[in-house]
Amino acid sequence: MRGVLPLACCVLLLCTPLSAAQIYKWVDAQGVTHFSSEPSAQAKSEKVSPNVFQPKAPASTPSISTQSAQETIKTQAEIDRDVRKQVAKENAELKKYCTELRYNLAHLKNNPRILADVDGKPTRLTEEDRQARIADIEQSLNERCATVK
Repeated sequence: MRGVLPLACCVLLLCTPLSAAQIYKWVDAQGVTHFSSEPSAQAKSEKVSPNVFQPKAPASTPSISTQSAQETIKTQAEIDRDVRKQVAKENAELKKYCTELRYNLAHLKNNPRILADVDGKPTRLTEEDRQARIADIEQSLNERCATVK
């Protein structure tokens, strides 16, 4: 009994191409399209190809060799390495910026007489300007340099 089922499946699979018949298409007097295995006697019938439609590839597509395609595709390791380099560069720039801010803040806090370059001329800062610059630098340090040492 166990061998009958696989044998029946094999027989059915082998017989399906033999049972395929020609298909005819025709239109009756009312304009209704019919499909049948035999041509119509009343109307002109045409054979329908049972082939499945497969679109053709456009002829203008440039072919790329597999070697050049493999050369242009970056591996994930290369992408990770590039990202790590970029992050390290940005961290170094941020550290340099924060160091300069801290230096300027210390200079402003320790020296009450500060000369600043205003419109290309060295000008002594007033106490209000000095305190305003101290507040600006402290705010920048808190916003950008809280995690940078």
